[in-house]
Amino acid sequence: MMTVEWRGKPVWIINRTEEMLQSLVKAADLLVDPKCEEPQQPEYCKNDTRSIKPNLMVVVGICTHLGCSPGQKFKTGAEEGMPPEWLGGFLCPCHGSTFDFAGRVYKNKPAPINLPVPPHTYLSDTRLVIGEEKKGA
Repeated sequence: MMTVEWRGKPVWIINRTEEMLQSLVKAADLLVDPKCEEPQQPEYCKNDTRSIKPNLMVVVGICTHLGCSPGQKFKTGAEEGMPPEWLGGFLCPCHGSTFDFAGRVYKNKPAPINLPVPPHTYLSDTRLVIGEEKKGA
């Protein structure tokens, strides 16, 4: 995971593994907004992975509850102090909101909506520009 700053906020960039991508489908019934109906992402990221490129996640790493910074809980199951059925993702330590590998919030948590996806575009396979409001390339 890489963290960069955009408009004074941390933006997480993750090259998701196939296992992480598969967990997105498994988590759908457990999420508040699995289809991303709330406007927390540009239209070009309103899809199952909330991304332009399925393997790359780009989200603002600030909890939508009270603005805390969630931490990584990438390992599945109870290994990182999570419930046995945990699929991996992020945990906000302040109030317990959990998010999947697309930044979608789980049900019955304090955070009301998914983590925001900032506008972004790719200049090449290895260059990403955050803040550009272009349709994904």
